[in-house]
Amino acid sequence: MRLLLIGCTGLVGRGLIPLLQAAGHQLTLVSRRPSPAAFKADVATSLEWIQADPAAASSWAPATPLHDALAASDGVVNLAGEPIAEQRWSVQHLETLEASRLATTSYLVTALASLAKPPSVLVNASAVGYFGTSLDDRFEESSPAGDDFLARLCQKWEQAAAEKPSATRLVVLRIGIVLSSEGGALAKMLPVFRAGFGGPIGSGQQWMSWIERGDLCRIIQSSLESESWSGVINAVAPNPVTMAVFAGSLGRCLGRPSLLPVPGPMLHLLLGDGAKVVLEGQFVSSNRLDALGFNFRCPTLPVALDVATSSSNR
Repeated sequence: MRLLLIGCTGLVGRGLIPLLQAAGHQLTLVSRRPSPAAFKADVATSLEWIQADPAAASSWAPATPLHDALAASDGVVNLAGEPIAEQRWSVQHLETLEASRLATTSYLVTALASLAKPPSVLVNASAVGYFGTSLDDRFEESSPAGDDFLARLCQKWEQAAAEKPSATRLVVLRIGIVLSSEGGALAKMLPVFRAGFGGPIGSGQQWMSWIERGDLCRIIQSSLESESWSGVINAVAPNPVTMAVFAGSLGRCLGRPSLLPVPGPMLHLLLGDGAKVVLEGQFVSSNRLDALGFNFRCPTLPVALDVATSSSNR
């Protein structure tokens, strides 16, 4: 397939692109950056690269490189969105979180509708934040949406993607916490734990619905290649854990103590309202992945941490 990849220069994209290349797909990557510096030379040389801002309407105008690449594509992966929990939630940052997701998806869908023959499949990101947070509730694909900022954002994000043309199959992936030593929450925790100062964040009782990066990339690949995959899928591993269990498992994996908790107020000082992403959580499972017969390579946290930490030591 000829694939257009949006928002794929970050943590997930660095795992996804080599996987899709190995499967024989032709890839065109869209980025505001001028070159594929985030990728190894052997990966970058076989990429087509379009420098454009997908959150700008002008980038999608007819006869632009992005519009032409979309018209030539068989499938699209849209993972675009500013990181949720890496800085304080100022009014300006909340606007950025929304625009980076909603504008990109809306302009993409409008451009799809303008084509005589749109791509056959769109894989669009969402997040487990769709369900809101809870210590007690259990969520699956059919569960109702929450009512906090992230839940409302995910609802609008999914609604924007749902406006795609009827000829385009849509897969919406509600992605959990992605585990990889190359970025995200785990990469930030590893140096602290390796130094012997690790421990649970906040109460430790909040749920973490996680997925190892390689498994997420294989879910995206299956979504592209398998016509039976459609609709909303919770992209999470089968075994959510509490923050306390996560910290203990990471400590055991590294052979380090995990006894020093990070107080919630300290995280609030750093991230403001954005701390709720780490301090609150949700127990999310996926009935759809079971029904589709997806086989996880990292179904349990110890296996996922072993894979992630082993790759970080290579």
